Amino acid sequence: MELSNEFEVAVPVERAWAVLTDLERIAPCMPGAQLREVQGDEYRGSVKVKVGPITTSYDGIIRISELDHSAHLAVLKAEGRETRGQGNVAAEITATLVPTPTGTRVVVATDLTITGKVAQFGRGVLADVSAKLLDQFVANLESTVLVQEDEHGPKNEESPSGAVASDADTHPTSASKSKVATNGVPPDDSENNGEQVASAGVPDGSQASSSEFRLINSAPAVPVDLVNIAGGSLARRVVKPLVIGAVALAVVVRFMRRRS
Repeated sequence: MELSNEFEVAVPVERAWAVLTDLERIAPCMPGAQLREVQGDEYRGSVKVKVGPITTSYDGIIRISELDHSAHLAVLKAEGRETRGQGNVAAEITATLVPTPTGTRVVVATDLTITGKVAQFGRGVLADVSAKLLDQFVANLESTVLVQEDEHGPKNEESPSGAVASDADTHPTSASKSKVATNGVPPDDSENNGEQVASAGVPDGSQASSSEFRLINSAPAVPVDLVNIAGGSLARRVVKPLVIGAVALAVVVRFMRRRS
């Protein structure tokens, strides 16, 4: 199914582009999402959703497949699989940034394929949910990442003394909380207190390998309550089957008691 959304942020387009293409920084802003590790251009993590009493978790990978800096266009591909169940999700997300008099408008087109429990709710409910989740994402982005930039300055911005701001200063949600593994093996927790470690054969200060593996020290995500977000339309779909099931169970129990 095709989903279309857009939002605005009150920052210039170049600044919005730098922030929104830094997946490690913005991942904590997405409701229900937890980034766990990064290897090369692959970002791996999970998304948790709750439908009534049932919580479903998807483990997945997201990649940036295209970045057009001049047109401010980014294409991302995501794949996920239910950890307990047969559901799958795949999405190609195209984001285009357009400058406006007050900041930047971001137009998001998503080609979504989904199977399993969540797919039963249909396009209407999923479109409504995606729009509300995007609103929450933007609110989180503006209250955390963009606020931190205002306080610490953009990445690589020169300080008044002429020194260049460190990545740990400007990226408190990413580099300062991540760990680098050597040749794909997670580092020992005691080493470097979460700072990056040079991989084998690469001297300190040199550019990291494209296959560098890093664990992300992020807090577990709170599941997204789809019934609460979608409101009445989804609630009716969830509550009605539960009520019918409860009535049917009561009838069966009553019948068995009469027979006994």
